[in-house]
Amino acid sequence: MCDDQTVADNYEYLRSKKLTRRQFGIVSAGAGLSMLLPLEANAQEVSESEIDVTTPDGVADCYFVHPSSGTHPGVLIWPDAFGLRPAKRQMARRLAASGYSVLVVNQYYRTQRAPIVETTNFAEARGTLMPLMRSLNADTQTRDAMAFVSFLDTQPAVDQNRKMGTMGYCMGGPFTMRTAAAVPDRIGAAASFHGGGLVTDGADSPHLLVPQMKASYLFAIAANDDENQPEAKDVLREAFAQAGLPAEIEVYEGAMHGWCPPDSTVYHEVQAERAWSRLLVLFENALT
Repeated sequence: MCDDQTVADNYEYLRSKKLTRRQFGIVSAGAGLSMLLPLEANAQEVSESEIDVTTPDGVADCYFVHPSSGTHPGVLIWPDAFGLRPAKRQMARRLAASGYSVLVVNQYYRTQRAPIVETTNFAEARGTLMPLMRSLNADTQTRDAMAFVSFLDTQPAVDQNRKMGTMGYCMGGPFTMRTAAAVPDRIGAAASFHGGGLVTDGADSPHLLVPQMKASYLFAIAANDDENQPEAKDVLREAFAQAGLPAEIEVYEGAMHGWCPPDSTVYHEVQAERAWSRLLVLFENALT
């Protein structure tokens, strides 16, 4: 998860690429926003809308995008620490074009509507983001998960006869695990990309929820996250093996924490595309 160690690791990575501090700031402010993520072959036309979803704790501003015709598996996306923003909408549109009805949420809706910050440089946004991140816990995540899944199941574009997927980035990784455990009969597949806090010493550690899940999983782990917590991947493998659930758990070589979103300061296109391809395989096989 985004923290001081991650900031230091990522700055050292960028420094190794010979970026100055000024260039680092420029990258963080605008990287990827002018990029067009590639669409899959036979991409479908999509319809999109900015919507409000009522939860037990208030009204969440969200982005909903789906193929313009037919019904499709629902997918719930939990953003990283920087929240709902253009890059996340872009990623959701790409997934929708592959045949999914996708809801991206503002996880901070209790405090602030999106956009949350104007940068993806965590060092610059730390003062704003840390209190927001700390305002969320296992209980809020579970309540939100149930509300957002229920919302998707009321949408005409969502096929209620097929399992639903969820995916999360950074702090969103644990959110996917709590979602899969909260509504196991609906969540058939889940994916965590450079997720943080998946395995902790706490009684509410997400990995302890695996016995409550029925989902197939993808864990795409950043190289520096693995260096900082090398035992986490083994704990996850053991938990899923004991539960009899399939889980693809891989450390992505050369990919730093935050490498998947196209506006990330450490975006790694090759590894991001590989992680995306594994996501599509997971959803194709598990959302039946």
